[in-house]
Amino acid sequence: MAVRAAVLPAIGAPLQITEIDLPDPGPDRVRVRLAAAGVCHSDLSLSDGTMRLPLPAVLGHEGAGTVVAVGEGVEHLAPGVGVILNWAPSCGSCHPCTLGEVWLCVNALNGAAEVYARTTDGTDLHPGLNVAAFAEETVVPASCVLPLPDGIPLTDAALLGCAVLTGYGAVHHSAQVRPGETVAVFGVGGVGLATLQAARIAGASKIVAVDVSPEKEELARAAGATEYVVASDRTAREIRALTGKQGVDVAVECVGRAVAIRTAWESTRRGGRTTVVGIGGKDQQVTFNALELFHWGRTLAGCVYGNCDPAKDLPILADHVRAGRLDLSALVTERIALEDIPGAFENMLAGKGGRALITF
Repeated sequence: MAVRAAVLPAIGAPLQITEIDLPDPGPDRVRVRLAAAGVCHSDLSLSDGTMRLPLPAVLGHEGAGTVVAVGEGVEHLAPGVGVILNWAPSCGSCHPCTLGEVWLCVNALNGAAEVYARTTDGTDLHPGLNVAAFAEETVVPASCVLPLPDGIPLTDAALLGCAVLTGYGAVHHSAQVRPGETVAVFGVGGVGLATLQAARIAGASKIVAVDVSPEKEELARAAGATEYVVASDRTAREIRALTGKQGVDVAVECVGRAVAIRTAWESTRRGGRTTVVGIGGKDQQVTFNALELFHWGRTLAGCVYGNCDPAKDLPILADHVRAGRLDLSALVTERIALEDIPGAFENMLAGKGGRALITF
């Protein structure tokens, strides 16, 4: 059956909105009709080669929709059920998984190497980051599908698949923010906005949002920021001035740029925690000297997928949504059609905030 999809033919090439031939689901596979898909910076990182996976591919990894059909052996799902796509399913048997660190599963992206569909001229297509959500419908392994929690709108639920899990996990799992602590969030995009909301939920006493764009202040404050700093070479000084010259207890970097990581580190108090969420390229080199590492006693940690276990964390996030503590719609700055993805990429490169949400 033919469906419309956004195909990345090669690194650096423009996305092609075209029809692809999508097969019926085979054993342990599920066919999903997408209701919405978020346009994440990771999709841009795939298109420009920062992250490398087999091509040509259909991008998109943050999505939600309705089950259309299931293959042999799938018993926990049925047609008509609302679901959220999980782009990083854990295998349960590799070393990180046996340690409970499912977000580091070494087999999580094996599915990206498979051929899951073809173009109408017969060219093999790979599912970018496993789930190929930039399409009207997709076929995915059953492990990539999680039931939609009760009371969550299907379109907004797409954001739970990446941005919200990442931002929430950075605060609650990686940095482990405690009530009363101070937090700085670098980058007010989709993940940054989710991180700000998570810091508010955690009970942070002061939440400083940092971004290069002054226009994002209203978005940031609506998400929970109590202070807003326009990024400059004085950012670390400004944050220390806002925190009694100490620096914040926790800094979360959501940009993936060397200068932002270094500034987040310098904005963190002695003995504080700096968490890096942003995905940067190999050219983004961050340097530290041995003396400062000893003297400041800070913890610098990477954070993959919010250090989350989606199966366990999605019900918790759903509780926050239903209680009004987490506003998914506040993360969305534009709702677009499939053919508008290239424009959403341009907005991302221009530093415009929030998350573009494709609705089908």
